[in-house]
Amino acid sequence: MRILIAGSHGFIGTALRRRLEDAGHDVRVLVRHAAARPEETRWDPAAGWLDARALSGVDAVVDLAGVNPGTRLLTESRKREVLASRVDSAGLLAETIATLDGPRPRLLQASGIGAYGDRGDTPVDEDEPLGTTFFAEVVRQWEAATQPATEAGGRVVFLRTGVVLGPGAGALRPLWPLLRAGLAGRLGSGRQFWPWITLHDEVRAIEHLLTADVHGPVNLVAHADRNADVVAALAAALHRPAVVPAPAWALRLVLRDFASEVLGSVRAVPRVLEASGFTPDHPDLETAARWLVEQS
Repeated sequence: MRILIAGSHGFIGTALRRRLEDAGHDVRVLVRHAAARPEETRWDPAAGWLDARALSGVDAVVDLAGVNPGTRLLTESRKREVLASRVDSAGLLAETIATLDGPRPRLLQASGIGAYGDRGDTPVDEDEPLGTTFFAEVVRQWEAATQPATEAGGRVVFLRTGVVLGPGAGALRPLWPLLRAGLAGRLGSGRQFWPWITLHDEVRAIEHLLTADVHGPVNLVAHADRNADVVAALAAALHRPAVVPAPAWALRLVLRDFASEVLGSVRAVPRVLEASGFTPDHPDLETAARWLVEQS
């Protein structure tokens, strides 16, 4: 397949590109700097500029572009940047796909499990309505931006990704050094459900969805476990204790609106992914934690 990736240099994008290339796919990438390689095409989502010829002959587009909300304090200006970076890229790709003649590439659009807001202990599948948090509203506008592709007859899949467990980056970036030092513990009460998936299974799932008979939202998670259990499993795999909790009030003070992603409970169920025939290689915490330590 010929596959075009936006956001190929990020945590998930880098791993996905490597996997697809190793599998023999023809991978092209969108970049914001001057194209320096034959597989690169320059684009400018903020300016609404993309040469439609970049999508010529492409079978699928994977859009992983967007500002990482967890790397800086979520001020009002930063929140606008997080939202715009997602809506601009998704909208530009969808509008460009809609202009194409002939078969249109499938669009695999990044999204987030924060779509549902805080749902406590209730299992949540893809039929659940969206929540009311800042990140739920981001997802609402993010996914809506792809409407031009859908209206033109294109197939769009929303990758509602959970907590991605991978070495040295992603959700574990701030937690990993504390885990290694034996200074980690539950976040807040620790009873909130964290829907997680390993980076290995995340990119396997995306590759699977390139051809699976699926459209609409897909919960990209392997399982949902309580935060305290996730932290304890990772610490155990490192042979470290996990007895230093982070109080909820401190997390809210430091993280502001991002605290909803850490303290909120989403017991997400991967109903659509499982029905499509995907089986994770790391289906439980013990297996996932062991893999993660081996990779670190």
